[in-house]
Amino acid sequence: MRNGWWEADMTRPHRSFARDEAGATMVEFGLVAGVLFTLAFALFEFSHAFFQYNAASKALQIGARRASVSDPVAADLRTLTGLSTAEAGDPMPYFERRCSGATRSCSQGTFDEAAFNTILYGGPTATCLAGTSATTPMCAAFPRLQPGNVEIDYVHSGLGFAGRPGPAGRAGGAVPTITVRLTNLAFDFVVLNRLLGLPSLAMSGLSATATGEDLASVTN
Repeated sequence: MRNGWWEADMTRPHRSFARDEAGATMVEFGLVAGVLFTLAFALFEFSHAFFQYNAASKALQIGARRASVSDPVAADLRTLTGLSTAEAGDPMPYFERRCSGATRSCSQGTFDEAAFNTILYGGPTATCLAGTSATTPMCAAFPRLQPGNVEIDYVHSGLGFAGRPGPAGRAGGAVPTITVRLTNLAFDFVVLNRLLGLPSLAMSGLSATATGEDLASVTN
């Protein structure tokens, strides 16, 4: 009888421990906290990436608009008449120029750095000039932009005539389709890269296109 009482007394703490629910909430939270925090970080970082994409797209739109009314980065387009291969009044001969801010060069012609800076920074020097909504440069819309992230293409649009008069300072014959393109830029997932090994998201491929208008920074 004594042995039975002793055994029952010894098992009582074990039964009490098994029924004790103190700390269960903390354990359950610990199990799901990692998932919740990961989802929160994912929401924040993907929202930030979306914001970056929108800002980059806006900057490219601004760049295409500025390029259409600014001196061409491919300097030879300022004096291109087409008269070397066509008669005056004939359709403008085909031309294509790709200018890279990374290499400071154009596929043909001379790279005009002041013209490039006017499109990217708002002025001839490499200093970002924030102006009114009508003159906001690319760098103000998307501060991450560097010259190495911008390419500008000037491609024959089918418009324009050989020998056509234009604004003072250029021949006026070239009426290109202008495409401003984003290159060599990625969005880094700072937290998710460390938690999940998520790689950087390439932003290259974004572009904006406009048709050349004055294609000169001069006042008529």
